[in-house]
This record gives sequence, C-alpha cells and structure tokens, in this order.
Amino acid sequence: MLDLADEQLIDAEIDAFPTPGPTPVHGRRGQIILGASLVLIAFNLRPVFSSLSAVLPEVMRDDGITPAGASLMTTLPVLCLGLFAPLAPRLALRFGAERSIIGLLALLALGTALRGLATVPALLLGSILAGAGIAAVNVLLPGLVKRDFQPQAALMTGMYTMALCAGAASAAGFTVPLQRLFGSWSLALAAWALPVLAVLLLWIPQALVRPAAGRSVGFIVRGLWRDPLAWQVTLFMGLQSALAYCVFGWLAPILRERGLSGVNAGLVVSVSVLAQMAACLTAPSLAVRCKDQRGINVIVVGMAVLGLLGCLFAPLSSVWLWAVLQGAGQGSLIAVAMTLIVLRSPDAHVAAHLSSMAQTVGYVLAAGGPLMVGLIHGWTGGFNATGALFVLIGLGAAAAGLGAGRVRHVRVRLEGPLQRR
Repeated sequence: MLDLADEQLIDAEIDAFPTPGPTPVHGRRGQIILGASLVLIAFNLRPVFSSLSAVLPEVMRDDGITPAGASLMTTLPVLCLGLFAPLAPRLALRFGAERSIIGLLALLALGTALRGLATVPALLLGSILAGAGIAAVNVLLPGLVKRDFQPQAALMTGMYTMALCAGAASAAGFTVPLQRLFGSWSLALAAWALPVLAVLLLWIPQALVRPAAGRSVGFIVRGLWRDPLAWQVTLFMGLQSALAYCVFGWLAPILRERGLSGVNAGLVVSVSVLAQMAACLTAPSLAVRCKDQRGINVIVVGMAVLGLLGCLFAPLSSVWLWAVLQGAGQGSLIAVAMTLIVLRSPDAHVAAHLSSMAQTVGYVLAAGGPLMVGLIHGWTGGFNATGALFVLIGLGAAAAGLGAGRVRHVRVRLEGPLQRR
C-alpha cells in the first residue's frame, strides 16, 4: 500500500526512463523562490473558470449570447481538461516538465488575454487555449512539487491545495469589482492574464537551468482500462467534478437571478471555495482512517448536493450557510477522489496511470454538468429545474463512490524495461 503522505501528489513522469531528478537550485534562497513559483503557478490554474461565471449575465447581454451559448463557454475549458491532459506526459518526455510548463503558461496567458477582445469567437478560442494549458499543467505540476520538496511533502501539498482554491476564490470575488474599476467585463476577464505573465517571468530562468529532456517510457501498465474498479474510481472523479464545475460556472449566475448583486454573488462563491480549501486539507486523513471509504464518499456527496439545493431554493438570508456546506462537501469530494486513486493503486506507477485515466475520462464527463445547466436554463427560462440535475449527478457519484470505496486494488500488470526486452 502506498504511503498517502508521500503519494498524495502524483508524479506524471514516474514512468520516464531515466527518472528525472529534482530541479537544480542554489541555496536556501533558490529553494524558496522555486517553492513560491510552484505555488503561484497553482494559483493561476482556476481563475479562468470562476472569473467568467462572475460576469456571465453581462457577457450574455452585451454579446447576445443565448443560454446554450453560455453553457458552451462554461463547458469548453472543462472539456479541455480531459482532452488535453494525456498530452502532458508526452510533452514532459520530449522537453521536460519544467520547460513544458513555460509554453503551457504562455498558452494560458494568451487564452486568458483573448477574452479581453469581447467577441464570441475570442471568448471561445480563449477558453480552448486556456483550458488546454491548464489541463497539461494540472498533470505536470503535482509531480514537480513532490519531486522538488520531498522532505516538505505535507507542507507543500497543503500550500498547493490552498493556492488552487485561493485562485478560484479570488477570481470569483474580485472579477466584478475589477469590472466596475475598468468599466468593462472584458478587461476584467483579461486582467487575470497578468498574474500568469508574472509567474511565467519568474519561472523561465528556473526552468531553463535543466537541459531539455530526451527520455523514453520505462514502464507500461496493462489492463487498467478493462478493470471495473478503475472505472468506478473514474466515474466518481468525473461526477464529483461535474458538481464542482457547475459551482464554478453557474452558481454566481444562479444567485444573481435569485436577486443577489454581482458583488455578493461572487463573494458567496468565494466563501464556498474557501470552505473547499479547508475541507481539502482535512478530508484525506479522515478517509484513510475509515475501515473503507464507502461511507465517507456517500456522506460528502450528500453535503455537496444539499448545499447546492440550498443555494438554489432556500431563503437568500441563509445562502452563506448553504455555500459553506456545499464547499465543505465539494472540497471533501475532490480530496477523497484524489485519495482513492492512491488507495486503489498498488504502487506509484499504477497511481499515475489511474490518475491519467480518471482525469481524461472524468473531465470529459464533468463537462456535461455545466453544459446541461445552461441548456436547462435555456429550455425552461430559469434554474429551478437544475435541482433535479444536481440530484441525478449526486446519485451517480454516490453509486460510483460505493464501488470505488471498497478496500481493494485495481488489477493490472506492470511491465518495466527488463520485462519488455
């Protein structure tokens, strides 16, 4: 069984041969700058999702976008997470993870900046480019954090998680104030390219210290895609992600339609995401203490769905409490889903492949969540019917969680260089 404290961050390059070593740094100062760079990169991986949501009503009004078109804009970045995640290990083999992240951050900055053009084609293209960059960095960054800070694994895992949530919360809470400051929602969206450019400039000199890679695949995992348990883990990952990206993409518009101001709706989403951060830090340790994870999987699904239903139907005076409940459930779901990948894998090589499968298929499945919310809004003229969608997604996640929570390993065959000669 893997040691969860060491393996919670999955190394996408673990199959590379020869195995890459830590990023070269000079002294304590260099180590601090490297750690800060990795955390700041993580901060920039979520604003694309929650920033658009905060000003989506204005985008729809000014560009004449239908609810179906809006659902496409909220769906595209999530879909890209699944479609482009498998490319990350190949980029790392060819160029190395550090150098690959240079290009991917540039792609993320370009995609984010394109939203400032305030046209539908630019919004769609920007979403695709930004989503592609995020997808690959999502896969590569945890391995760098783990490899470069092995003695400080627990601290860096916590900081990495907090940075992801802080980026989403900041974009949800500050995009509307930025819109009012600039007098333009498009400039408010494009402004989130600035922190990406800043960390890119910080990262370039550190990434170029290591020569370009030229590695090959040293290990192959066979049979994973035929294993029922692997599919249960994947479905659990995908369905909980569907709920998460419904929150990122549509909770602010839902609350605004119910009567909250743009600022307050963004703040409610920020509070929910901050509650996710706290839950992400505590849920894994609770999950591994359980006899199995079936019970906690069902409980946290229930919390996330109930919180969403409260935000949708309960009196607005209580929305802050429902947002906290939803965030606590959603953050626990994300953390437990990642923990299951580790617990259901017999070693780190299998965990990397199971993570790739869960992200590739899971995020493609997750993209259906925000897509259906927009389509239902277009068909019915409101958001009330999305409550049934949230319940159905929750039931599916709970069913997958019951299967994925059993104490067993996926059945696969690992082949190394010697076995394949």
